[in-house]
Amino acid sequence: MECQNSVRTMYVIIGRDSCVSCGACWNICPEVFCQNPCDEYSELVEAYRFCGSRAEGEVPDELSSCAREAASLCPLEIITIREEP
Repeated sequence: MECQNSVRTMYVIIGRDSCVSCGACWNICPEVFCQNPCDEYSELVEAYRFCGSRAEGEVPDELSSCAREAASLCPLEIITIREEP
C-alpha cells in the first residue's frame, strides 16, 4: 500500500473592498499579508499571489497556521481560507 501525500493546498481570498486597514493580518502574519502602500488595504505578498492578484493566492503548507490565525483575527472576517487535497 502506498502512502498518500498529506500536503493540502491552501487558498486565501481577501475581500479588499471591505478592508479597514486595521493591520491585524499583516501584523500577525507578515510572511503572507502586507499593507498596500497606495490604498492602504491588506493584500497578499507578491510571492503567493495567484496570477498577480492582490486579493487571491496560494499559501504554502508551512505558513498555513499563520494565515489561519490572521483570518480568525480579522475583525470584519474578510479573509477566506479554503483548503483542498
